[in-house]
Amino acid sequence: MKRFLCLVLVALLSFGQLTGCTSTDTLDEKDTSAEESALKSIYNGELERSVTLRVLENDTAIQQGYFNQLIDAFNEKYKEYGIVAVDANMDERSNLADDGPYGYGPDVLYQANDSIMKYVKGKHIYPIPAESLEYFSQIPDNAWDAYKSEVDGKSYYMGVPVNVQTSMLFYRKDMLPNDWETNWDDNKNKVPDMVENWNALYKYSKSIVESGTGKYGYMRSLFDVYFSSGFLFSYGGYIFGDHNTNPKEVGLSAGNAEVGANVLLKLASVMNEECIDDSITVNGYSKIADGTYFATMTTPDVYTLFIKELALEYEKQGKSKEEAKALAEENLVVAGLPMLPASGDLTEENPELIPQKAMGGINGYAISAYTKAPNASLAFVEFATSYEMIMKRQELLGSIPARSDAAKAVGGVSEIVFNNLNEGNIVVMPSVTEMVQVWSPTETFFADLAKDAFRTSDKKYTSTEKIKSGLKVVDQQILDAIHTLSN
Repeated sequence: MKRFLCLVLVALLSFGQLTGCTSTDTLDEKDTSAEESALKSIYNGELERSVTLRVLENDTAIQQGYFNQLIDAFNEKYKEYGIVAVDANMDERSNLADDGPYGYGPDVLYQANDSIMKYVKGKHIYPIPAESLEYFSQIPDNAWDAYKSEVDGKSYYMGVPVNVQTSMLFYRKDMLPNDWETNWDDNKNKVPDMVENWNALYKYSKSIVESGTGKYGYMRSLFDVYFSSGFLFSYGGYIFGDHNTNPKEVGLSAGNAEVGANVLLKLASVMNEECIDDSITVNGYSKIADGTYFATMTTPDVYTLFIKELALEYEKQGKSKEEAKALAEENLVVAGLPMLPASGDLTEENPELIPQKAMGGINGYAISAYTKAPNASLAFVEFATSYEMIMKRQELLGSIPARSDAAKAVGGVSEIVFNNLNEGNIVVMPSVTEMVQVWSPTETFFADLAKDAFRTSDKKYTSTEKIKSGLKVVDQQILDAIHTLSN
């Protein structure tokens, strides 16, 4: 560990002029500092020849064909050097710490910031010469911060942000009531109330359930911490102290977080018992497509999967492939999250509304410390995070670019999410190893909370005080797990 920290500290004090674009590119020879010499031990400025780079990518990117386009384009550009990028052919959740030392890990990996940053302490990934990248200033500080590592007061970047992951509302425009413009648009802004605030969405969902058609309004697996935790954040809860950097303090019960949890409990009452586990997560694509669900919450990068499922449904109704796809794209709408009532009461008429915060992540690329071709790996990362490839990823996957120039060019939802990130309404998952201890106890709590909506005489969460107590137990469980891990 000491040897690794020394390497990182020395190697990253100055990144110099590293491009890694051709076999003749070298570092600035005028800078003969020890820092530059140490950096050359990782990135010597010359591309390795005749090497194969194993790249671990997101499953959706592979399924939707983006990854093939990426590696084909990269391989064409670098074929004169014999550099070939291939699919690492591993599960996207593969652990570099387990695979890398034995030569099974990828050279380059694409994962969420919390997954990548857990490899820092174990010296499993190389630092990135981030400030030498031509688009460094196009990525905002709070995206780079997700990959920042502090050593002796100095900041280093261990990955390159690619896209912003956060919660979005997906809904079927053609399932809106015919009278929504007159009866469901109180502010007359030509946007349905039920996609603007949770009170209206709760009311609409309740009316659909009470109609007895077997259909539902808003549906989501509430046990899922990624999507449910934002309700706690919106009322003062947080994960770790000091802006998610201090795992010695856990604050899921902080502020009025119990009010947010009570909102989740109320929403569960207009769902079915599938909201307790991952059933809705699994069947969401088909249920949105066949009209069983009006709306759900998920991440923007799965947009194309919803479109594919909905288009198939229209084809079953006799539409041509072209007509079906066009109709799917017209009727599936992706929007920002609805506003929450400041009081937390979903039945309140004309409530004061507050923005909903949401857990988010910054997905990006990192370079394995076990690669035998660090310069070629860096060249791949630079190519994959170029403006052209980021725009292609967005086009095929519906992802939200972390680059400001790309987000602005895409506009619409991408720009909204980018602005939410800058305004602090997206709470980026902590980039500390202790984050792994958060998921299990919090998931258990949310599942138990959702289950309470379907209990009869044995309800557990009959007041916000009892919900608060439950959240405090979760905080303690996380702290205990962290303490056990540190020992």
